[in-house]
Amino acid sequence: MERRTSAFYQRRHRERLREQGLTKKELWVLPEYADELAAIERQMRRPREDAARPARHAGEQTMGELQTVAAPRLSAAMHAGAPMWTSTALCAAIAASEPVREGLMSVELIEGAEPGLYLTMHDYGDLPLFMAVVGRQIVVEALLWPVSQVRDPARFNEALLRTHKLFPLSTLGIETLDGDPVYIMFGALSASSSLADVLFEVETLADNVIRATEAYETHLREAA
Repeated sequence: MERRTSAFYQRRHRERLREQGLTKKELWVLPEYADELAAIERQMRRPREDAARPARHAGEQTMGELQTVAAPRLSAAMHAGAPMWTSTALCAAIAASEPVREGLMSVELIEGAEPGLYLTMHDYGDLPLFMAVVGRQIVVEALLWPVSQVRDPARFNEALLRTHKLFPLSTLGIETLDGDPVYIMFGALSASSSLADVLFEVETLADNVIRATEAYETHLREAA
């Protein structure tokens, strides 16, 4: 499987938006309005007659709604006796979900000693995400770019620590992949979470990956 960085999928995402007749407009807002602006942007990607009807899409919640979803889900999901997902059961459930039926994403099971899920986010330039059920936790992650691609890692790491809150429910970190240190973005939730919460986490991560790549692209040496 060829490894590509998030910059590649960001470009594909932009190309598909242009093909849909959309244009890019740069706006300057306070950080606390980032999620509200993202919701408005999604609404305005639809024809005017459709945009008049409010869309309830997993990535369109405001910060207040994000907090409403995120705050209770860990405590409620960890309730004694709650069923726990396995990778196989989770893959089957996602495969039967509405986003897959509508062609927005696809999923396949990666067999092995510890099975995992490979998700392709077609609505985000075919961005690949990896998901695994690890004990009582579900982890979903995406590759951003190699550490070697960053111009000034120390300065970049400081920028990450100061701005990571702009990407709710996702965390940035460094892992070693095939011997090379790489930046990743990931999210985690209880293995007892509802399918709706899992899908919400998946779409939020995909959206955050694209937004993070746009936000930090000036720190990169070259496009991947």
